[in-house]
Amino acid sequence: MSIVMDEAGMRSPVRDSWCPHMPQTCEVSLPCCADGGSLSSVKAPQVSGVRVQLEMHALWQQFDQLGTEMIVTKAGRRMFPTFQVQISGMDPTAEYVLLMDFISVDNTRYRYAFHSSSWLVAGRADVVAPSRMHFHPDSPAHGAQWMKQTVSFDTLKLTNNLLDDNGHMILNSMHRYQPRFHVVYVDPAPSSSHLNAHRNFCSFSFPETRFMAVTAYQNHRITQLKIACNPYAKGFRTTDPQDRAEVHPSPTNLESGEAGAQRLQTVSMSLYVTGVTIWLQYVGCNNLTYSKLMNCVHYILFHSSFHSFLNIITHFHSQF
Repeated sequence: MSIVMDEAGMRSPVRDSWCPHMPQTCEVSLPCCADGGSLSSVKAPQVSGVRVQLEMHALWQQFDQLGTEMIVTKAGRRMFPTFQVQISGMDPTAEYVLLMDFISVDNTRYRYAFHSSSWLVAGRADVVAPSRMHFHPDSPAHGAQWMKQTVSFDTLKLTNNLLDDNGHMILNSMHRYQPRFHVVYVDPAPSSSHLNAHRNFCSFSFPETRFMAVTAYQNHRITQLKIACNPYAKGFRTTDPQDRAEVHPSPTNLESGEAGAQRLQTVSMSLYVTGVTIWLQYVGCNNLTYSKLMNCVHYILFHSSFHSFLNIITHFHSQF
């Protein structure tokens, strides 16, 4: 199911095959790109019929319902969900440039209230960060190329470094932003770039892609959803018991996350218990009891990195 917005702003459902319960894409046509009307009459025909569908619309909706958060770092961090669109209505032989920018949703700075799991107004917005545009790396390209596959802005990175010189999008942490997508027709006519600039572009925005820029996730449900859906976050997921039986432990194939840490702790304890038992039997400690054994094991776990082996042996002998 996808949602189509027509010129009058009315929404109508359109069936697709990706998910029977939730829509995958959302198509929005701004008045400047709609067919007919006074605004579209001044637009070049190469952009007046352009339609854009937001891919992974169901996923964007899930995040939007929780309050989407995007990490910003000094070095730059990629967005997830990734901004991806499917384009139609272009002139196959004309050349287009695709780009994105981000605008503030409001003039407010926020803070997260953990006791109520909600965002609260913390004051007026900080000084506006330098405005930048992110050009798709394949630009310019013919309309036929843009329309034949999904357009992904997976190389776009967000940063809070005001002095960034890597071309990343500069955002203020704890501020809300709206991504905007622009289609620009490359007019081959001489001097048209200045005279017809207003005619040769078309802009799109999707309300469900709004997000809060943060340096660390505030809402734990956002963290959980990103771990569950982001293919690059596999290391933070709990491993399925059936898959775990097929995994052979090795230094380069260790489980991550809480389940992995618990399993590693259990394995480590078993190895310590086995090793200490063999060693104590070797040195002739025949009156070995469980309490004495665990005392030795705990001593190794908490002191072996700080004491010499001689001190450990001395401790063991003092127990028996």
